Amino acid sequence: MIDRRGELVELRRAALDDLYELHARPPSFVFVSCPPAPVTLGTLTTAATLPSVSHAPMSSPSPRRRSLESRGDRPRGANAMSTETTTTSTSTAASRPTLLVRLADWSYRRRRRVLVLWVALLVATVFAAGAFGGDYNFTFSTPGSDSQKAQDLLERGFRARAGDDVDVVFQTRQGRTVDDPAVQAAIVDALGQFGGQPHVSAVVSPFSPEGTRQIAPKRTIAYGTLRLDQTVSDYKKADAKALIALGRKLDRPDLQVELAGFALNGAEQTQFSSEGIGLLVAALILLVSFGSLLAMGLPILVAVVGLGIGLSLITLLANLLEVPDFAPQVAAMIGIGVGIDYVLFIVTRYRAALHTGLEPRAAVITSITTSGRAVIFAGCTVIISLLGLFVMNLGFLRGLAVGAVSAVLVVMLASVTLLPAMLGFIGTKIDRLRLPFVNRKETGDRRSLSYRWSRVVQRHPWPAAIVCLVALLALIAPARHMHFGFPDAGNSPESFTTRRAYDLLSRGFGPGFNGPLLVVATADGKEPATAVAPVAAALRSDADVAFVSPPVASPDGKVALLVAYPKSSPQAQATQDLVRRLRKNVLPQATAGTGVTVHLGGPTGASVDATSYVADRLGVFIGAVIVLSFLLLLVVFRSLLVPLKAAIMNLLSVGAAYGVVAMMVQGGWLGGLVGIHDPVPIPSFIPMMMFAILFGLSMDYEVFLLSRIREEYARTGDNATAVADGLAHTARVITAAAAIMISVFLAFVLAPEVFLKMIGIGLATAIFVDATLVRMVLVPSTMELLGDANWWLPEGLARRLPTFHVEGESAEAIEAELEELLHADDARGVVTG
Repeated sequence: MIDRRGELVELRRAALDDLYELHARPPSFVFVSCPPAPVTLGTLTTAATLPSVSHAPMSSPSPRRRSLESRGDRPRGANAMSTETTTTSTSTAASRPTLLVRLADWSYRRRRRVLVLWVALLVATVFAAGAFGGDYNFTFSTPGSDSQKAQDLLERGFRARAGDDVDVVFQTRQGRTVDDPAVQAAIVDALGQFGGQPHVSAVVSPFSPEGTRQIAPKRTIAYGTLRLDQTVSDYKKADAKALIALGRKLDRPDLQVELAGFALNGAEQTQFSSEGIGLLVAALILLVSFGSLLAMGLPILVAVVGLGIGLSLITLLANLLEVPDFAPQVAAMIGIGVGIDYVLFIVTRYRAALHTGLEPRAAVITSITTSGRAVIFAGCTVIISLLGLFVMNLGFLRGLAVGAVSAVLVVMLASVTLLPAMLGFIGTKIDRLRLPFVNRKETGDRRSLSYRWSRVVQRHPWPAAIVCLVALLALIAPARHMHFGFPDAGNSPESFTTRRAYDLLSRGFGPGFNGPLLVVATADGKEPATAVAPVAAALRSDADVAFVSPPVASPDGKVALLVAYPKSSPQAQATQDLVRRLRKNVLPQATAGTGVTVHLGGPTGASVDATSYVADRLGVFIGAVIVLSFLLLLVVFRSLLVPLKAAIMNLLSVGAAYGVVAMMVQGGWLGGLVGIHDPVPIPSFIPMMMFAILFGLSMDYEVFLLSRIREEYARTGDNATAVADGLAHTARVITAAAAIMISVFLAFVLAPEVFLKMIGIGLATAIFVDATLVRMVLVPSTMELLGDANWWLPEGLARRLPTFHVEGESAEAIEAELEELLHADDARGVVTG
């Protein structure tokens, strides 16, 4: 009879891979190996090296098959484990199973109930989202900024203008002008129909006294204005779609009709299934990795269920928070990536446990208490890093963070509850429907390409480190020229009516017409419309201002509004410089000693404020994340240099992502590869959001690789061998995981929305760099150069640091908990298997 303790010792050692094997080892690579020294178990000694486990078909266990055979006839010595596990011997003597063990066992035994609960939760949340879901909205305002103060004054003095405007843009065809009676009648009739739409409080016709300047000089382009009684955040997407549909209906052979306005944002988003493409590519990678259709289907199934619930929760949260319209796609991007990897990790450990002879129930408990613990650790790391976005105090970032956290939290919970239930249904049939052509044999770690590669790098550490660092700095260099701004309708696909309207207005009225500067003024004890005359004169005298409208007083006479149109486009650097110059010099000089208070707002002003707001806080945010990661790795690895290098390498990976994004958004042939043909500014929140996401994801890679290196170093005391063996054990896993992550992220590059393109490019680049240049070159070379100093920790600090293990419980602890569960089954008369 085979002693199961030896197998559990092996699983304990394999558990040191847990954190990264979120990105699971392909089944054809699953081998059972132990340290070369024998392991003493009480009075029994087993050979520490077990034969490789092949993928022969597994026989079904008998109904009374136990996870631990002959439980009563084996001694339980206090020093049953090696020195690495003696620290847990006290805990293993305790008989009560941990919460995670009880959760895994309950999910396995009550699998039908668990499945019903998850299906019910999915149906309920999808139904609730359809019936009670809120609308997404995206207002890029910054608290306390000059543009926000201008908006507050508009809402107080101009309620009609505090609501959003929608411009109906007309262009004549067939050589006609707007002066043609038939064309003029068609425009008036069209505006009348638009005026009857919900929440349209007023209509300004280009033929009315108020709209005389709404006809372009060539008189082929004109626009009417629809005054809404709601702001962007309140205006329903259904109402926006109704306006767009009416515009299509009114378009005629002699008159083109298009619509423009922030209130229409999101109403034309195409239903492009980036999620579907990402899932398809991930399924192919899983199929090659596992070689089994059944094993491949589990990660996809759990990810889809978790994603369905997570996205439904985001829709419901839109009733309470400001959730931007691209939040579901970002959440899906992260949720699919981590969800598949989490399940992949646990399924791989489950299959490895089955191959050692454990029954399904014991294999489920073992995989959840090792791999599942790592999943929870990794998931919480991602969640904490995303919640760090709250410190920026921006409404849409809070909604984005909560949305992404919802997706990660649901897939994490599904991985440790729904997955054990599904494994209970499948049992030992996990390898059914195998594809024999992908069932390759492993050649052994010391003969693997990754081991030989590590040795080459370690023999030449300085050249390897320098070449890698130069390559990374070359990728980072373009980040210095990142142009921050806010993409507008001019960056939308040409199939959007808002893009066509944008182009028509720019062609008819000048490039700055799409980015008006709203100058809002109040005057102490004076008539604001009269008091702002010096302000209007100063604006008109500025060389970069194309036109300034006459001042308009609010109904209560307390607020005046001027609209200034720049000569340059809204995204041009010249326009941003103009905003700063007006605020710093022109407006203060014009109002000095007059008692007039002026604030400059509008979309362009808000974009400038947001860029400054984020830039002022980005350093603090990144610094806080770096310090947090340093302290966490300091506790985990009990080393000063290892967490310091990890922080620097994370910065290099993120910096490379910034550089690649900066190159792509310049357009040209490189940007054209991802559908960006013209230069696009980078929203200031994108780098910050990318950093928060990548911090959590890259931590998994870091801890996984360094945990294995540290384990080998503790066993052998040889730093060079530990680095090579650690890299050999993890290289295949890192490659498989990176392939899944990159495929999911790149799928979103195909989406038409430029936000998603930027995020997808950045995340895919960072994961690629992290898994190749950093982990395969920079880590082994720097570890070789520092030698034993890698693991140095001052003695006083070592005594004060808590001990923390991400790899889970020892084999003895798992064995004791399994035995306790089986004794409980015996007492209840439960048959397992």
